[in-house]
Amino acid sequence: MNFQDRAPKIPPRILCIGMPVRDLTFNTPGVPARGSKENATGFVEICGGNALNAAIGIVRLGGRASICGPMGDAKETSSRFIFEQMAHEGIETKHLIHMPGLVTPISAVMIDPTGERTIVTFRDPKLWHVKLPDFDTLLDDCQAILTESRCAEFCTDLCAEAVRRGIPVIVDVDRAMSLREGLLNASTHLVFSSEPLQETADVSDDGQALHKIARLTKSFLAGTRGPRGTIWLDEHGQLQETPAFPVHTVDTLGAGDVFHGAFALAITEGQELREALRFASAAAALKCTRFGGAFAAPQRAEVTALLGQGQSARPV
Repeated sequence: MNFQDRAPKIPPRILCIGMPVRDLTFNTPGVPARGSKENATGFVEICGGNALNAAIGIVRLGGRASICGPMGDAKETSSRFIFEQMAHEGIETKHLIHMPGLVTPISAVMIDPTGERTIVTFRDPKLWHVKLPDFDTLLDDCQAILTESRCAEFCTDLCAEAVRRGIPVIVDVDRAMSLREGLLNASTHLVFSSEPLQETADVSDDGQALHKIARLTKSFLAGTRGPRGTIWLDEHGQLQETPAFPVHTVDTLGAGDVFHGAFALAITEGQELREALRFASAAAALKCTRFGGAFAAPQRAEVTALLGQGQSARPV
């Protein structure tokens, strides 16, 4: 055995592209009706946003995460708070871009007794005009990109270059996309939530929607359906299903983002697709069992233990 064999492997670095958000989260007996008032039973201030949540999940699971995207003015309280939280989690922040005079996104999050969340978010419209650093800077030591479909305006060219260089690009699609959207082909893996999957394809069935979109892209396609598991197309274009892990859910905030982060990490580790989806499903399930958004994301050992209970994908 030579020195290289004995040396510890460096965890893969995943570039997470999106907008960090300051989350004000309230536990409530129910979602207040219009014009009413509701007393919260709990409150916590955390940071979130798809990319940041995914980055937390990646680091907790043993990967390295770098985050890139726009933030508000560097003097903002929200901006300082988010940077402190990311530093504590070990997330690389050198590619975040402060935009003077603008407001960092902020959300009010209500979590009901079932764990379901209702979110109101403000994103300064001018944040979308951010200009990212050059390709070589961002793709240096980058084993994968994870982004969200809403960021297509400022990251599609980067994603296309990453694909050209053989770097996986995983897209979290939680808003309906145009069937002419550049990210359909500037990606290697498209993972939809069920509702935007059906809206994108204009089809009311998840499986039919995947087949329709498959005619437009070579990317791997999947649709997440919460407790109903994940539906996806295998290399032969056949529908497969990965069941969800049954857990007692208390907080779904950030669960989908943890799923995407875990899936991206599994892809960089060379896991097969069905195993990568099981890994992601287990990580998301464990997150749902405790409060705190993505800050309740599990450690690697917890996911390994849950996977050890056994579960496999099945044809649809």
